Amino acid sequence: MKLLLTGGCGFIGSAVVRHLMRHSDHVVINVDKLTYAASEEALEEARAHDRHVLIRADIADAAAMRQIFAAQQPDAVMHLAAESHVDRSIDGPAAFIATNVVGTFTLLEAARQYHATLGPARGGAFRFHHISTDEVFGALGPDDAPFDETTRYDPRSPYAASKAASDHLVRAWFHTYRLPTIVSNTANNYGPWQFPEKLIPLVTLNALGGKRLPVYGDGSNLRDWIFVEDHAAALVRVLEHGEPGATYAIGARQPRSNLDVVRASCAELDRRRPDPAGPRERLIDFVTDRPGHDFRYEIDPSRSEAALGWTAPHDFEAGLARTVEWYLAHRDWWQAVRDRRYAGERLGTAA
Repeated sequence: MKLLLTGGCGFIGSAVVRHLMRHSDHVVINVDKLTYAASEEALEEARAHDRHVLIRADIADAAAMRQIFAAQQPDAVMHLAAESHVDRSIDGPAAFIATNVVGTFTLLEAARQYHATLGPARGGAFRFHHISTDEVFGALGPDDAPFDETTRYDPRSPYAASKAASDHLVRAWFHTYRLPTIVSNTANNYGPWQFPEKLIPLVTLNALGGKRLPVYGDGSNLRDWIFVEDHAAALVRVLEHGEPGATYAIGARQPRSNLDVVRASCAELDRRRPDPAGPRERLIDFVTDRPGHDFRYEIDPSRSEAALGWTAPHDFEAGLARTVEWYLAHRDWWQAVRDRRYAGERLGTAA
């Protein structure tokens, strides 16, 4: 297939591109606006691969999207482009509405118009896979069942609300226009190439530098975690085997509290680079909780595992070990990112 993949220089998008280059024969047309969180370096060997083309464009630019569809003639779309950091959405929600809502609408319209030009065979095989988040479902209580494909929407942050809106648009284009769309919702991703403002890389890098590790509230907020390379493999399976109109909840069954994640990251770093001053857990600093901070997210992936024949191979400890090791080996990349685009110490969360 020839895939039009949006946001392919982002954290999850670049993992999908790398997976496709290594484990498929698909051609990837990578459409990315190349904002602050994008990294061409994260494409690794795809940058010079003859099955990968990078086009710098904004998904909210209708003319650009129509031109790309007409010129590239894709067989499917994987839509990952999004503003995704909750703290940034609280400080400046406008960008999240522009990209996640207006951008998704614009891309859907370009795909719908293009799909209408395809013959029965190509039109029937076409797919529009929209990648979303578990944050659209709101917060779980301590004893609530995990989210699944039937959970009602209850977003609590500007980021979550913008993704919920985009999910609804995608489903509406399936029911109204018969555009063959698929939605997947997933848990917190972590792994190599994640932007340093997210929880695990920020904790790892601050702890490495002996800086404080601010933790919201008492750190009891709980999140489900999936290694990004596992998620990338699952997304490709959704694209190749998913049913139009269906939803897939992708998870790894690895819930952890934020405080447990911070402590595990410190311990993993201590094992590799001991600090003469003592265990880095000493750097934890509890700070005032952020507005609307959801208590718990957790996914039940049972239906998706059965439908796709897939389960996440990494448990949290194995994935975290690979992640910390990667950041220690790639100081040139993250130091340049911090120096150039991000110098803050506030501890965001990936959820």
